Amino acid sequence: MKSHTDLNQVKDESTVESPRTRATSRLRIQIPVFVRGHDATGLEFIELTRTLNISAKGACITSAHILRLGQTVHLTIPAPATSSSSLVPSETPPITAKVRRQQTLGDLKIFGLEFLRSLE
Repeated sequence: MKSHTDLNQVKDESTVESPRTRATSRLRIQIPVFVRGHDATGLEFIELTRTLNISAKGACITSAHILRLGQTVHLTIPAPATSSSSLVPSETPPITAKVRRQQTLGDLKIFGLEFLRSLE
C-alpha cells in the first residue's frame, strides 16, 4: 500500500500543468461523488467515490472501475439529508463528463474528466 506522501505525489504529478494548457484553475478538494457509467467490460455500475481536484471544466477522480478513454460518465454530488425545506435539493443534477486521462498507481485508479458543460 502506498503512503500518504506517495498519494500526494501522484496528485501533484497528475494535476500540475502549465497555465497555457488549463482553461480554468483546479481546486484540490475532495468532494464525494456518485459516478455512473459502464466499465471497460461494458457492465453498468454506480460507485460512490471522491474528487481529488475539480474546476469549472473538469475533475480528477478515483474509481475502483476501469474506464475507457473517451467514454462518457455521469457524476452526481450527494446532498445531506434535509428537513422538508425546498431550498436544499436532495441531489445535484447529473454532470456529464468524458474520460480524458487515466493513471494507475498500485490499486489506485485515477481518471481525468472533462465536463461536457462547464459548471460556470
